[in-house]
Amino acid sequence: MVATIILKVAICAKTGGNILISAGIKDVKNNLSRLLARVKIGEEILITERGRPVARIVKESNGDKSIRAALGPLVQRGLITLPGRSILKDRITAVEVPGKPVSEMVIEGRR
Repeated sequence: MVATIILKVAICAKTGGNILISAGIKDVKNNLSRLLARVKIGEEILITERGRPVARIVKESNGDKSIRAALGPLVQRGLITLPGRSILKDRITAVEVPGKPVSEMVIEGRR
């Protein structure tokens, strides 16, 4: 038996060469991979909740923006603060603690 999954979307409009597709939150949750495949080819997805628009998924430009550059406007508006330095992973050392390993305690807690 072959199962067919129907994606409930409505093509709302064609905007500047891009097709705008409307999909409810449940449909987006259940079909995210399919919708992202459509976004990759240039379509836009309008996410709705009870028929009202709440978000839009659009294809990301291929610009080579660093994360710091992308977050720059949020830093300027004072909404976020970037870390002053990177984590020095080579200086992190394991600490010996007496008693059972945490993994054993987690396993015991699950019983």
